[in-house]
Amino acid sequence: MELTDERRDLRDAVRGLLAQQQRGDVGDGKSLWRRLCGEIGVAGLAIPQRYGGAGAGPVETHIVMEELGRGLTCSPLLGSAVLAGQALLASGDTAACQRLLPAIADGSAVAALAWTTPAGHWDPGEAACAAHPAARTTAADAIQAIAEAAGVDADVGAGTSVPQAIVPSVSSPDDWVLTGEAHHVLDGDQADVLLAAARTAGGVGLFEVDPRDRGVTRTAVTTMDTARRLAIVRLERAPGRPIGATPGSAGPRSAALARARDLACIALSAEQAGAAQRALELTVAYTKVRVQFGRAIGGFQALQHRMADLHVLVESARSLCYAAAFAADDGEPAQPGGEPTRLTLLAAAAKAHCSHALTRAAAEMIQMHGAIGITWEHDAHRYFKRAHGAAQLFGRPDEHIARVAAALIDG
Repeated sequence: MELTDERRDLRDAVRGLLAQQQRGDVGDGKSLWRRLCGEIGVAGLAIPQRYGGAGAGPVETHIVMEELGRGLTCSPLLGSAVLAGQALLASGDTAACQRLLPAIADGSAVAALAWTTPAGHWDPGEAACAAHPAARTTAADAIQAIAEAAGVDADVGAGTSVPQAIVPSVSSPDDWVLTGEAHHVLDGDQADVLLAAARTAGGVGLFEVDPRDRGVTRTAVTTMDTARRLAIVRLERAPGRPIGATPGSAGPRSAALARARDLACIALSAEQAGAAQRALELTVAYTKVRVQFGRAIGGFQALQHRMADLHVLVESARSLCYAAAFAADDGEPAQPGGEPTRLTLLAAAAKAHCSHALTRAAAEMIQMHGAIGITWEHDAHRYFKRAHGAAQLFGRPDEHIARVAAALIDG
């Protein structure tokens, strides 16, 4: 977990800018996002320079996410630059990356990935939407039109044959329609770039959809964590452009989604670790000034033991999520046969453990603050809500634990 001077400077810059927001020197959330992108370049940290990014890596994004988690800051970094942006990069579609990533990297465009069903499994082999080739016309109509243009008898049913070479294709690899309803879409209601994972005959593919198309309906949902924007995205025969391998062709179409999910889990675990650490700091500070029975409650041994246990839990969570971030920075190649990589297992472990750490820290924060901890004016309830909401995002902790257990048992 030893950070270089440049990474410590990045942490201090983000923390200083967020401190200005707490003092009211920044303005609303949109102005904060513009400053984070314009002055620090947070959205482009893990995007290569050839696509307008800084060319850094997951560790730098991890540092920023940890700082955002400390203050429960509302920003589109997780859903836009991490989930959608890394799915684009992992797709290997150079044209799509050149077209979409520069605006995502400078923060002028927010991207969203519509993927999962209401169950929220975030499985790379599953998707809430389905994609089908958009037939421009029927084969019979196409043959008849060609025949009429060539001066041949247009009565196809009379046995007239038209050379196959001049019969146009009734669909195109770049002409697909998507239908379905995706849930838990990060920043989906305000995204400028909309990606969708969709089932095809050859597996799950990644598509670009115009968010302004009449076949797209985006609805913001009420969330327990008010600092996390989620939406439902409904697609009704919305045109989609495939990204990466052509759907139906050979190859692992879900590899980009698996990579994006792992990196998103790591970034989310950083946010959880930062929130847990801040919750512990606020709790310790409160126990030093809250007086009961003539002394500060932090002097009671029972509370000291509980806070010491929390410290160990939070530090172990930070160590694990940083280990996952450094593993992602190494660029480990995919395993043959779809076997889980070390990165996948570390991402799953970090997501599960950091979810537990934040849940425990938030609960203890409320307990040790006493009556004030359950009031709307205090931030304790916000940390508790973030703990609950983040634990369900990108898969529940028990699902990730099952993945790690299955790999250890089978391996």
